[in-house]
Amino acid sequence: MAGGHVSNENHSNETEQFATHDASDVNILDAILVRIGEFGRYQMFNYILLCIPMIFNAFQSISYVFTASPVVYRCNITQCDSPNSQYWEAWVNFTIPHKDFNPDQCHRYVFESPIGKQSSVPSSPYCVPENFDSTRQEKCGKDFKFRDEEYTISNDFGFFCSEEWKLNMVGTINNVGQFIGIPLGGLLADRYGRRTMLAIGGFLSSIMGIIRSFSPNYYMFLSFELLDMVVGSTLFPTSFLLAIELVGPKRRVAAATIITIFYSLGEALLGVLAGQFQNWRVLLRVLYIPAAVHIFFLVLLPESVRWLLSQRKEEQAIAILRRAARVNKRSLSDSSLQQLVQSNKEKLAESNETTYPIRKAFKRFSWRIANCSLCWFTHTLIALGLSLNSVNLGGNKYNNFMLNGLVQVPGLILPLFIMNSLGRRTSLCGSMLVCAICIGASIIFGKNGHATELTLFLIGKFAITCSFQVLYFFTSEIFPTNVRNSLLSLCSMIGRIGSMIAPQTPLLANYYEFAPQLLFASFGLVSGFLTLFFPETANKSLPTTMDEASNLDGKSKGKDERDEDI
Repeated sequence: MAGGHVSNENHSNETEQFATHDASDVNILDAILVRIGEFGRYQMFNYILLCIPMIFNAFQSISYVFTASPVVYRCNITQCDSPNSQYWEAWVNFTIPHKDFNPDQCHRYVFESPIGKQSSVPSSPYCVPENFDSTRQEKCGKDFKFRDEEYTISNDFGFFCSEEWKLNMVGTINNVGQFIGIPLGGLLADRYGRRTMLAIGGFLSSIMGIIRSFSPNYYMFLSFELLDMVVGSTLFPTSFLLAIELVGPKRRVAAATIITIFYSLGEALLGVLAGQFQNWRVLLRVLYIPAAVHIFFLVLLPESVRWLLSQRKEEQAIAILRRAARVNKRSLSDSSLQQLVQSNKEKLAESNETTYPIRKAFKRFSWRIANCSLCWFTHTLIALGLSLNSVNLGGNKYNNFMLNGLVQVPGLILPLFIMNSLGRRTSLCGSMLVCAICIGASIIFGKNGHATELTLFLIGKFAITCSFQVLYFFTSEIFPTNVRNSLLSLCSMIGRIGSMIAPQTPLLANYYEFAPQLLFASFGLVSGFLTLFFPETANKSLPTTMDEASNLDGKSKGKDERDEDI
């Protein structure tokens, strides 16, 4: 989720599938789910299991914030440093130039020996102010002193100064892996089953992470970062779908909201674990070895009933429904199951004759599609960008990242209360503008202290999480049924470009300190105002035809009836 960005920003397939439960999909299966208990003991057990992959997916999606984090360092001054000297020493003030009260990481003052040659003896008489020319600077060598105990690929593989861009590239490669893995995982899940894909994908991701922790060089690390996300990025959408498909219609919105909260909690837990295990190799093993439990999901979890029906495996679907009724202590008649089988066969026959007028949709909704794509791009850019930049705020970066995860929880819950009362469009626009204003204000007031900077950041993160959650629902309601999944896939895939760019945004601070915030605020303001051109969809039926989608400003539907559609 917004997070990943995040969380939020990293996943779209679940929205597309969730959106297909419109008024035309009120079917016999939903009636059976109501009869056996919309959220009984059977569903609760499976739901708790499905929250586990959400936490691990948060680890996979954004652990590079810590494994590939730049470290704080300064030049090693051979005339002054000894093996036991620290980052802060009294002579640092006259041997190294300072930026924002901290020693420059890549430059030192030129040493001029009074006898015409340099001394390599630490703490010798040569370590005096008179021997360092504060008007001339030179680049550091290859030896550095570090402020913290943190050990990332930066100091392991020697990425300092001009090579720090390689650290940011890890985040981009991670998101390229998601760009490939999410649609690929969806195709494989449709072909081989959602439970199967969840178990195997999670297990393979565990293997990739463990292997990555033994990487002897950067390119092996980068390769397994990519492979990890190709096989593991399907965990979020697959868990999401499995969680909502076996609960009753009235419980789906709550089920969808609660399970995404566990992704945010996973981000917060990552901050805690990263603070405890500051060696990147150890951290990866702590995060990925437990993920091997996914393989047991092949035994513990039932397959998706809806997927089984779509594959004409009615007997297996019926067996699962009977078991659910038995565990929930509810009765289930044979006649209702026979109706389900007959209805499923009829739907499968109809689906073979369905046409998808995607070309016509592009002509009628070109502006809506373009605006939707920009909105998705903006959200993935800002949501992930803020998560990545949270570790660059003042104070303890591990606590900052933990708070970054926790503040998403109320951001995911608030839309449940404002989407119908304020409307989708107003909620989306308002949340985006609040985020943009807070980010912009941090440029002006951020230097007033760490507390002010952190407060503005957390309000901005809360707001973009809120708007991202609204966006999930809103953009699933503005396109007609027969092209909804296709157009949502297009918008979200274009949006993912933002998550690929986001890891590069910290580099902008090398040119202007507040360049990342300026970029985020600009996109938030522009895209926020453009959302006002979307049609309002609150309390209206989901459009089935092109004409209905074009006329969404028509008569509203009652709130209770609209909620039943969702």
